[in-house]
Amino acid sequence: MGNDALSAEQETAPPVDYPAVQRSPEFQELRSTHRKFVFPVLGACLVWYFGYVLLASYAHDFMSTPVFGHVNVAMLLGLAQVVTTFAVTTWYVSYANRKLDPRAEKLRDEIEHADFAPATEETAR
Repeated sequence: MGNDALSAEQETAPPVDYPAVQRSPEFQELRSTHRKFVFPVLGACLVWYFGYVLLASYAHDFMSTPVFGHVNVAMLLGLAQVVTTFAVTTWYVSYANRKLDPRAEKLRDEIEHADFAPATEETAR
């Protein structure tokens, strides 16, 4: 039953001119907004991760410094890596819900209403 519904939907859906969608100002703005968040955060996370790896590789004395009991600096920084991963994921989900999803939904609605139908010979004239 699911495949029949999908087939019927595909047959009635208008064709989409995806290159036109990519050239649209709405898509360009969405992509720019996404990149303005992702690239700086990715850069910071990579610096943080490689900093940890470099410290673990070359700063043995520092990383083995006891903090309390059998817990040392390396263990705390390793735990901080995990916490950072969850924090960045939560931050991105919140950002996407506020900034990206409304714009993507608006663009999808425009596509679904054939605002980006491929040009035919008649419409190209």
